[in-house]
Amino acid sequence: MDAKTLQKHLLELIRRTSTQLPQDVVRTVEKGLRKEKKGSTGQYALQVIKDNVIMAKDKSQPLCQDTGTIICYADLPKWMDEIKFRKAYEKAVVQATRLGYLRQNSVDSITGENSGTNLGPGSPSFHFHPARGKSLTVKMILKGGGCENVSTQYSLPDTRLGAGRDLEGVRKCLLDAVVQAQGKGCGPGILGVCIGGDRGSGYIAAKETLFRPMDDVNEDKRLARLEKQVLKEANGLGIGPMGFGGETSLLGLKITHRNRVPASFFVSVAYMCWAHRRNGIMLTESGKLSRWLYDS
Repeated sequence: MDAKTLQKHLLELIRRTSTQLPQDVVRTVEKGLRKEKKGSTGQYALQVIKDNVIMAKDKSQPLCQDTGTIICYADLPKWMDEIKFRKAYEKAVVQATRLGYLRQNSVDSITGENSGTNLGPGSPSFHFHPARGKSLTVKMILKGGGCENVSTQYSLPDTRLGAGRDLEGVRKCLLDAVVQAQGKGCGPGILGVCIGGDRGSGYIAAKETLFRPMDDVNEDKRLARLEKQVLKEANGLGIGPMGFGGETSLLGLKITHRNRVPASFFVSVAYMCWAHRRNGIMLTESGKLSRWLYDS
């Protein structure tokens, strides 16, 4: 695959991720809308969200003015070089920014200057892995600043919450995370959660769970039960869409775990807003797009 063909596919991936909410997320939003009481503020907020989703797709414009942190995961087969991929993706990011699919959203942390290209140290955020098959798999998330601000991490035991080093303690942390957000992360949100790991690996793993389909079931039966329980309890808190009150405070909850050292027990929570902008593609060596990962 030549560099121009790769860049073309990556530009389209960025465009769709920014402007089209995946269908599994759309279905979850619509499910929440049906649960809200007719004429309620919660119903109104979710209807506005649904209308926004339709308009963004029709006009090919960003779902949100905050196009967020650009997070890219690439599983590289033997025929794709990391440097070649990085250059093509960065060129696609610059082009997408110029075309308005991405906001000029990456700022130098020391000077405050904005290059207007969305490129800089750590921007985009790349995560490379070797591919198991012959295809190049690229997945990305656009994670807005509002939901990132209410992401959080707990160190157990937590005396404030009465949370110990067990799944019951984790449950208390996750409900507290929803309460503390109070709609500020553009709820209803999706929680990506990692139990264990260190402070850095826990957050990375928590964000990676956000690639799971909204309607899947955790392979770990213990975590599957916890996901179901916390989702039900969170939606019973009455916080509702955007914190306006209602039946839908969370759209989903995805939990994973990592080994930890005995001295530490972290619970890392990656809060994602309703605009769960993630998508992915699979490309062949000849340059053909063989599959979209989240549009079914």
